[in-house]
Parts: sequence; structure tokens; C-alpha cells
Amino acid sequence: MSNFKQHDLSSAPAASKPLLENSIRGFGSIPGLHAVMAESPQLLEGYQVLHKLFMETSFNKEELTVVWQSINVEHQCHYCVPAHTLIADMMKVDPAITQALREKTPLADPKLEALRETTLAMIRGRGVIDEAQLNAFYAAGYGQQQVLEIILGMAQKVMSNYTNHVADTPLDERFKAFA
Repeated sequence: MSNFKQHDLSSAPAASKPLLENSIRGFGSIPGLHAVMAESPQLLEGYQVLHKLFMETSFNKEELTVVWQSINVEHQCHYCVPAHTLIADMMKVDPAITQALREKTPLADPKLEALRETTLAMIRGRGVIDEAQLNAFYAAGYGQQQVLEIILGMAQKVMSNYTNHVADTPLDERFKAFA
């Protein structure tokens, strides 16, 4: 078990308190990930800003889910996989998409599958991706903007996945049914 502190409004550094208040407004409580990140106000703020920006990309709810969950599953994040399963459920994403992502099976929609394959190629190649993969991505209907937006999603997920790995963040009660 990790010894990383999970902060609340009474224990958090002063600069993290308004960020945790944002979490409460957005989620109804402080998610365990945010409670851990609060130790570093800069990390928590960066994560929140990247999350907001990624939500504002050209991706729809299914595409956001594909990017997030492809990364979470690839990184084997014990916290983010169930968290994003619940988030996808709340966003009314087809459960078959989430199930396929979790089981690492191809998605039925060829465009979403191209997004999943490209996201995984970028993660596995640490940003190095071959021309054939990019051309397949473009042929599926995406463009350079979406390549760059995947990178934004990757940055957000590295912050959360790696924090959860190093801190062994306990799973929130509401995520346990999706573990």
C-alpha cells in the first residue's frame, strides 16, 4: 500500500483548495486521484486544465472514450479503467465500446477502431508513428488536428495513470462496481 496522502479541504496545501473545490463542484466529491494530486497544486491544476481542454477537442463522447480508455488499458491503470467505465456510462456511450476497449478487442465501428489503433501506436511508439498508420487514420476520416488532440489526451492520461501507479490510489467506492 502506498503512503501517498489523500488530501481533503482541511489538509490540502492552500493552492490546492480551490482546485479541490472545483472537483467537488464537478464530481460531487473529491475523487481519490484528485486527493492524491492535491499534494502538488501544479499537478492537480495541470490535470484539470488538460481535462477541460481535451473535453473541448473535436472528438465526440465515443471518441473521447476511445482515446482515454485505450490509454488506460494499455497503461494497466487500476483506477482509471473503472473510473472511465463509469464516466462512459454517464456519457451514455454504448457499453459495447467500453467492453471492447477493456477486453482489447476490435471496435465494430471502423472509424473508432482506426482511432484506437492510432492512439495505441502513438503510446507504444512514444509519439513515433509510421506513415502507413497515419494514412490509415486519415483514410478513416480524421486529420492532423485529431493526431495532435490524441497527444493532448495522452498527456492528461500520463498524469493520471502514472500518479495512480506511484500512489497506488485506492479505488473510489463509486468505481468499484466497474473494476
